[in-house]
Amino acid sequence: MAQGLSSSLVCGIESVEALVRQGISSGVTQGLPLLLASGDALPFADKSFDAVCEFAMLHHVPDPARVVQEMLRVARNVVVISDANRFGQGAFPLRIVKLLLYKLKLWKAFDFVRTRGNGYQVSEGDGVFYSYSAFDILHQIQQWAESVYLFPPDKTGIPVWFHPLLTSGSVLLIAIRKQQAPEA
Repeated sequence: MAQGLSSSLVCGIESVEALVRQGISSGVTQGLPLLLASGDALPFADKSFDAVCEFAMLHHVPDPARVVQEMLRVARNVVVISDANRFGQGAFPLRIVKLLLYKLKLWKAFDFVRTRGNGYQVSEGDGVFYSYSAFDILHQIQQWAESVYLFPPDKTGIPVWFHPLLTSGSVLLIAIRKQQAPEA
């Protein structure tokens, strides 16, 4: 249990067994459970956690909406997502073109051509990654939450009235659901 949270379950999920072993042996987990599980099939009952968080993982999975659905299923009150935003990356005219392709429902075809049919890219620093924006799952989050807050964690120098959609290469999304009455 986390220090100061003796009656709380705080844990992490990792889908690669070797990384679970590495995290435990290196002491990174500091006594917190790191479970071998997949984000698209969380081993917890509905509404098991007050808060569920994701940090820079969704752009590494082919179907982020499935992972987000699982997060929403096991969360009672809060979901936090901190991840990439393809629309806030690159030169400003490119950002506009990407958003336009997305709004015209041409992004998937463009991405298919751009990745030569792979649907993903590989970088030395980030490994396998998919084209992703936290805004891709915004509608899904808005259906679950009563309040959704979006913050641009990057300092961009672009006026705030552009919103983090076009100003930040990553987005911190905090979704809050009204406190549910206890079930009888």
